[in-house]
Amino acid sequence: MLEYSKTILEKVSFDVKLFERELVKAIDHLIGEEVKDLKIWCETNFFGHYQELSYHFVRAN
Repeated sequence: MLEYSKTILEKVSFDVKLFERELVKAIDHLIGEEVKDLKIWCETNFFGHYQELSYHFVRAN
């Protein structure tokens, strides 16, 4: 599920609102360690553009 979520997020990264919606879905469907891995992946790939979305990961903990 983690790899699928990454694929979806890459495909919707052109639109911040769509990215946010898919990020919330991904966090809701992933479990513990997968959420941590997704956060690291997002920070590496997208948080230069989407820093305001980091609060979704705080909510997940």
